[in-house]
Amino acid sequence: MAKLSSMPSIVINQELLAPFGAEWKQRGGSIGRTPPYSSGALGKIFDSAVGEALSTMLGSIPIVVPSPNALTATQADCVEVGPVRIIGGVRPQNFDVGYRPDGVRFAFDSKTLNDASSIRKNWQNMVNDLATEATTVHSRFPHAVVAFMVICPEPAIGEPQRSALIETLERLARRVSVEDPVYMAEVISLVLWNPEDGSLVSNSPHPNSPLRLEKFSTQVETAYVNRYKGLPPHAADIIQPTTDIDA
Repeated sequence: MAKLSSMPSIVINQELLAPFGAEWKQRGGSIGRTPPYSSGALGKIFDSAVGEALSTMLGSIPIVVPSPNALTATQADCVEVGPVRIIGGVRPQNFDVGYRPDGVRFAFDSKTLNDASSIRKNWQNMVNDLATEATTVHSRFPHAVVAFMVICPEPAIGEPQRSALIETLERLARRVSVEDPVYMAEVISLVLWNPEDGSLVSNSPHPNSPLRLEKFSTQVETAYVNRYKGLPPHAADIIQPTTDIDA
């Protein structure tokens, strides 16, 4: 049985983001869809970091690539780093990281908005997508921990969009109890990065905000432990039900 441990903080190597910054500057403040420095590849850096940290928390269990369109994991106890196919209460949805040993326990999606025009036009639609994805999972798996990361180059998100986005995401990231609304998420991080050198911006969101990246792992761990500690596959001892009936 895998023993739960602390979830490591999500750490993103500055050197991994620097080439995306060079691409962003070369293209005049945007990132395209063509590898190797595409918006999808940028998201995968964060997906991999979340998958590795989740695996450690769950007892250093294997990390696998899901089978396309598979509704269950390929191994009995593993972390899947996407696309993870989940059939929820609203629509089928692919997530980027998942843990589903007996149904969905953890689902994570990263969202990248990469230029000023896209952020102005699409941030509200993106928020609607987050709420729909959370509803999709929670309406069928109310105990599941749903987490998101929204990742933007810092120069592309000015005011009033930045404040509006932060306030909206903070309202959405308030699902503590399984009785809370299904459209909310347990954890959301807003990650702003600097295209000049690939560093993460340290002063936004505010240090007290639940959206801070350094709070992501602690929030995931707290939610997961509160709901699943002591249950298989983490239980130290599994009590077998008796079939004896007193005469």
